[in-house]
Amino acid sequence: MRHRFHSICPYFAMFPETFVEKHLAASPHDGVVFDPFCGRGTTVFQALLQGRSAAGTDVHPVAVCISGAKADPPTYSEAKSRISELRNSFHEPKDAGWHGSLDEFFDLCFHPDTLVQVRYLRSVLDWRNRKDDRFIATLCLWAMHGESHKSPNYFSNRMPRTISTKPDYSVRWWKENGYKPPWRGAFGILERMLDYRFRTPPPAGRAEIVQADARRAAKVFPELAGRVSDVITSPPYLDTTNYREDQWLRLWFLGGEASVPSGRRDDRHYNKENYWTFVRESMEGLRPLLAERARIVIRVGGRQMDKPELRAGLLKSVPAGLRRDVRLVDDGVTTEVGRTQANAFRGARVSRMEEHDFCFAV
Repeated sequence: MRHRFHSICPYFAMFPETFVEKHLAASPHDGVVFDPFCGRGTTVFQALLQGRSAAGTDVHPVAVCISGAKADPPTYSEAKSRISELRNSFHEPKDAGWHGSLDEFFDLCFHPDTLVQVRYLRSVLDWRNRKDDRFIATLCLWAMHGESHKSPNYFSNRMPRTISTKPDYSVRWWKENGYKPPWRGAFGILERMLDYRFRTPPPAGRAEIVQADARRAAKVFPELAGRVSDVITSPPYLDTTNYREDQWLRLWFLGGEASVPSGRRDDRHYNKENYWTFVRESMEGLRPLLAERARIVIRVGGRQMDKPELRAGLLKSVPAGLRRDVRLVDDGVTTEVGRTQANAFRGARVSRMEEHDFCFAV
């Protein structure tokens, strides 16, 4: 049975836990498992399920909240008690400026009663410092937006599960289709989702997730120096997604501004040369953590580079960053990316994209 923490919150560009399970089973090593781009924490959590020590980093607060909730969860009773405490203490928050200039978006996205509860939870959950609040915040991130016409467990008007569509687009689409925000009781949803997630008990082990650039991995995890024997990761793809734009509503819930980044002031990589510099520098940041012998599995893809170009870029960047003897184990495994939920929501034509898995022996 699939562990229910795995799907605790959808996140763009996820790889399945079977990918991690397969590579850990094939590894001859038993040291720490590390993911410098941990996303929603699939590598770290699956490693814990398989009895391994693990850790990870990510620069994005949404990723850190989700992966941290899975890697170091509270007990069921702790989270249940905290939800009861939040329900009993509920009040309209004094959170001036919470909506920025997006009044119309929030009016159409959430029922007024639901919006007050969401704002309250946003104002009181100390997700960075309390593991019970982090787990509850992650449940909120799951419920923040989705196909509310199909499930009673989403707070919002109709939206994709994986990304937050832009405010102007959302408002226009809701108006054109006559969609209204449904009434939702946030605390009841949180209680149901908590019960659902804990039907599979968490593993005995715990792991730490730190919000940090992958290039600083060794600096934020000095205690792991020479102990990491398996890296299973997927770095950002070249010019594929803007995480701050795609996750703007979840970022707002975690304390960010009610705004969407514009132009190229985002976290994408547009230039190929700069992209491979970033990969090399990420390997440099990882280098002090690696054990004498290690495996590095990298899933990479996109629409601008084909498999030969990606393989050539990795063969140049990984050894240069690690400054060690590195061998590509095989020619790489290729899978085609199918139709995404976000594009299905938009009704967009989907261009073909492939992902490639490369395994290096260090």
